Amino acid sequence: MSILLETSLGDIVIDLEVDLCPAICENFLKLCKVYYYNLNAFFNVGKDFIAQVGDPTATGTGGECILSYIASKAGPSEGALRYFVPQIVPRLKHTTKGTVSMAVAQSTVEGQPGGCGSQFFITLADNIDYLDGKHPVFGHVVEGLDVLDQLNEVFTDQNGRPLKDVRIRHVVILDDPFPDPPGLVVPDEPPTRPPDADSGAIRIAEDEDALAELPEDEAERLRRKRAADASALTLEMVGDLPFANVRPPENVLFVCKLNSVTTDEDLELIFSRFGKIMSCQVIREKRTGDSLQYAFIEFDKKEDAEQAYFKMQNVLIDDRRIWVDFSQSVSRLNNGKWSNDVRMGPRRKPQNRGLGGRSDLELTRRYRGAEEDRRRDSYDFVFDDEGGRSGGRSRKYDRDSGRRKHSRSRSPHRDRSVEYGRGHHGKESRRRSRSRSHDRDYRQRERQDRR
Repeated sequence: MSILLETSLGDIVIDLEVDLCPAICENFLKLCKVYYYNLNAFFNVGKDFIAQVGDPTATGTGGECILSYIASKAGPSEGALRYFVPQIVPRLKHTTKGTVSMAVAQSTVEGQPGGCGSQFFITLADNIDYLDGKHPVFGHVVEGLDVLDQLNEVFTDQNGRPLKDVRIRHVVILDDPFPDPPGLVVPDEPPTRPPDADSGAIRIAEDEDALAELPEDEAERLRRKRAADASALTLEMVGDLPFANVRPPENVLFVCKLNSVTTDEDLELIFSRFGKIMSCQVIREKRTGDSLQYAFIEFDKKEDAEQAYFKMQNVLIDDRRIWVDFSQSVSRLNNGKWSNDVRMGPRRKPQNRGLGGRSDLELTRRYRGAEEDRRRDSYDFVFDDEGGRSGGRSRKYDRDSGRRKHSRSRSPHRDRSVEYGRGHHGKESRRRSRSRSHDRDYRQRERQDRR
């Protein structure tokens, strides 16, 4: 009587000693019939020793006999024993590689004997005679010794479990001479999920090649994805992102290459023909409030944003051809705004300004801020003549009284007597010029009367 074990390394055919070990073989065959061993992992592999399997939990502490399995499916029962006491045949020994034996467990419940459940092992070397008399032999491997050689060379951890899973994919019963015990229900189909999938152990999958190399473009894509995930997690930790897996909104456009004079109202008016705009903001420098020449436009619908994206690419606005793309920023999702809080001081309203119909342009002046400084609380300009002497009056601001002081500047080397003489001579010359003009006007009137 034989069974076929389809493993992830290959097929193994086992001949069972049905005549010498009927109880053990019946227990083993009925467990195979209910797919108990399907997707079980080899959890204990020792080089040149044994390969142990048959524990659904892959810990070495699980498993049960077929009678306990039937009782657990029918309902809780205190009379069902987890293990059965095996019969060891002295003539069956562990002399050759491929000997199949049942693992004997100690009793875990007080008052119940230990024995055999579902776990079994296959020897990976010859003459392991110190197992004789301790574990009952019930079969031998007749085909698949090369699979045992591969199993003997697998890499294991400190507990003896292979780092890459080696599992029994399916069990095929070639011949079963025993009748089914009462209450045995065979499942309609074999399981598709490993019984130890929820154990949390991280292993290399049986169908995964740990040494395989991906194509260069695929490997680069994976590296970039991992780097992006790590960066997103870092930004989430420092508070720049609301959460690491955040995605940018699909109804927001990013507009750049703007003219510095383009305002929010201008863009909103131009883009509003594509649909309702929820917000439109030109990003400005935080301290000065100057435009950084890019903006974010949020539409109410995704379709309106797509239409604006195709129609407004390279459109001329304020003598600049703009560039439109979908926004990749999630700043507004985090703090409710697209940029830093721009703090600007109070702006002075221009008076009587404007040029060419635009209020933000003005005529070029010779001295920057000459008229505005008089209206503000600041000093005026004082200009000197070419000889280094200041002429006329200069007005200075008194901070304490809030008024302007008028002072007359004098030349430091000018004599008062000379200055008086010059002033007296000037008065006489003005009198003579007025008398001459009066005589000239009188003579012109006389000529007109004669005519």
